[in-house]
Amino acid sequence: MKNKTVLVTGAATGIGRSTAELFAAMGYQVAIGCNHSFAEGLQLARALSEMGMSTMAVKADLSQPDQVDAMFRQIESVWGGVDILINNAGIAQQKLFTDITNEDWNAMVGVNLSGVFYCCRAALPYMIRQKAGSIVNVSSMWGICGASCEVHYSAVKAGVIGLTKALAKEVGPSGIRVNCIAPGAIATRMNDNLDEEAVALLREETPLGRMGTPEEIAKAIAFLALEDSAFTTGQVLSPNGGLVI
Repeated sequence: MKNKTVLVTGAATGIGRSTAELFAAMGYQVAIGCNHSFAEGLQLARALSEMGMSTMAVKADLSQPDQVDAMFRQIESVWGGVDILINNAGIAQQKLFTDITNEDWNAMVGVNLSGVFYCCRAALPYMIRQKAGSIVNVSSMWGICGASCEVHYSAVKAGVIGLTKALAKEVGPSGIRVNCIAPGAIATRMNDNLDEEAVALLREETPLGRMGTPEEIAKAIAFLALEDSAFTTGQVLSPNGGLVI
């Protein structure tokens, strides 16, 4: 039996990086998916490989289906198919609804929703043949309740939740589980654009009184991806400190 392969998209930084590190430490073959942060992804893959872990960095613009398919072929040429897919890559933007341009909208949909669709589509033929597989899609608490000045982000993250639920029903009979994690405010580079006042307000509004860490979300992702949740599919887990209940 081949070692299981995990693809984590958006794995050079933040939640994705912590997730890739966790799976690598657990002995999985980990493909570190990147695009603009590919140099950081390469550095991470090299660092983990020097520690005896089986990793590789792969590059794709997830809004481009041809690049997604090429990324999967690259992984398959080395390790075979992807057993566990973590659709983590995403972009964020804060804008008034009336200021969102067509380009803003298309970029948000392209990476955060179409990218999830393209990766699932590329991963599933192998999983279906194996009659096994696990997919975890990373949404956001704003996909559950919506966020002012982030309408396009909230909309696509809600779309990820809908995709997760529908796909879980479709591929469950093939032994494939599809779940979703919808994190709250997490201390990552994606939130570096928040000023101190906004961060303080988030902490004040969160019952647990703080932002989450990438490591905490990585552990939640691993729970959904692995056999500890073998009877769980089509579900949304939202570690958000109690901000959204």
